[in-house]
This record gives sequence, structure tokens and C-alpha cells, in this order.
Amino acid sequence: MYGAFKNDGIGLAGCGRMGAPMLRALQRAGFDAKGFDVRSASDLGIRSTDLLPLKDFAASLRVLFTVVRDIPQTDDVLFGAQNLISRAPNLTTVVISSTLSPRYVRSLRERVPEHIALLDAPMSGAAIAAQDARLSFMLGGAPEDIAQLQPLFDAMGKHFHNMGAFGSGMQAKVLNNLLAASNTAMTRLVLDWADASDIDETALLSLIHTSSGQNWLASGFNDIEFARDGWHEDNTIGILTKDVASALDAAPEGADTTLPDTIRQAIFALTPRR
Repeated sequence: MYGAFKNDGIGLAGCGRMGAPMLRALQRAGFDAKGFDVRSASDLGIRSTDLLPLKDFAASLRVLFTVVRDIPQTDDVLFGAQNLISRAPNLTTVVISSTLSPRYVRSLRERVPEHIALLDAPMSGAAIAAQDARLSFMLGGAPEDIAQLQPLFDAMGKHFHNMGAFGSGMQAKVLNNLLAASNTAMTRLVLDWADASDIDETALLSLIHTSSGQNWLASGFNDIEFARDGWHEDNTIGILTKDVASALDAAPEGADTTLPDTIRQAIFALTPRR
């Protein structure tokens, strides 16, 4: 199925809500993939055998996926505390799967040695899609590099969108997430207003699913793990505010950013929903 593609030397840094099921999907597909995280396996709720100490993780690493939270953590993985760019002697490819500012992602090409291929492959679908290995990937990078890693993407996902040169996948992702943030804020507002009008939540969600208001969050409300959460710095609702900020950072020069910033503030104000 995977031809001559080597199944070893694959590592995933950041084994949280998204990274852990992505790692398991790679392993189920037959890849000798290992994880690294600054947190312990017990804190993450995963098998201790899935995580390697930094020294061992770096020693055999060829292809690195980063699925950490933000730019500071990505900098730590690549250049700072973990410094895998220098620490991993066999590293040939880095895949950025965190959702970050496209400006930052493009700047990595100047900081990473030329012999290391760079791809951006942010994903969409939430943890439920990662668990089912049906993520949607937005891919940026040289076509030959994407083709080489396609077996890995096939193991984790179902939909693949080649968006162009390195950084293009991230640009597409933050635009997609801006829409997702809008849907999240408005769906939650609509449900709160429906409560005040004594309209049953299940009935309204069923209506929305088959009507002009249909959107991803409303259609998957009872399956998406963060749908009822309030804002917290460390949860997915909190990450949405970061994603909107990433979209704003990449806005065209002179663009009117009033509405996106209002959406960011609305997401920040969300409270838990029963």
C-alpha cells in the first residue's frame, strides 16, 4: 500500500487532544511512529510506550509532525527547549500541523536549514475526526514533498486539499477557522436565545441541520467535544480565539478587521452550556 516509503523515524511532538489520536492512527496503519510531549503519559491519558524521552525521540527522527498549541511551543520544539532542528541528526522533514499565524509559518523557511523540507499541514475536524482517522488536511509545500508524505496523511485523514506553496495550507486553515469561529459564536448565541423562548434545543438543532442556518458546529453539536464548553485558555474554545488572532495577523493590508475582531471577543465571552 505504501510502496517503498519507510515506516520508521516518524515522530509527533504534542500528544494532546489532537496529537494523541493522530499518533495512534499512524501506528494502526503500520508506521513505527513515536510521540514526545513535555507532559507525562499519565497526564495525557495515553500509553507510556507511546512517548519517548527527548534524547531517544531525537535520535531516530526523520519526519517530525508538530501538533503543539501555539508559536512559543513551536519555537521550543524546533529551536528552543527541545531544539529538534539541531538535536535530531537524521531529520529530513518538518510538518507544521498546529494552527499558527501564516506569517510565522512562512518565516520558518529562513530559520530551518535548506536540507530539511518544510510542509504545513494544519487539519480540521476536531478530536472526534482525529480518533476516526478522517481529518481534513490543508497542505502547503513542494508537490514532491507532499506526495512523499501522502501515506502518512492517508493514515490520519480522509480529505486532502493541496493549497500551494509552503504557508498556503496555514493561510487556508486560518480562513476556514475564522468561519468556524463565526459559526461557533452564533450557534451558541442562537441556542441561548432559544432557551429564553422555551424552544427545545434538539428540535432547533434538527431544524438548523436541514435549513439555511446549517453549519458544522450545529450539525455535530452532540458529537463535537467542545461544543458546550465556555472559554478557557487551555481548551478548544480558547484556541479558537488564538486562531482568529492568527487570521487577523494575516489579513490583507488595509482590510477591515472589525467583524473578525468582534467574533474573537464573542468567542472569548462564551460561558459553559448545559
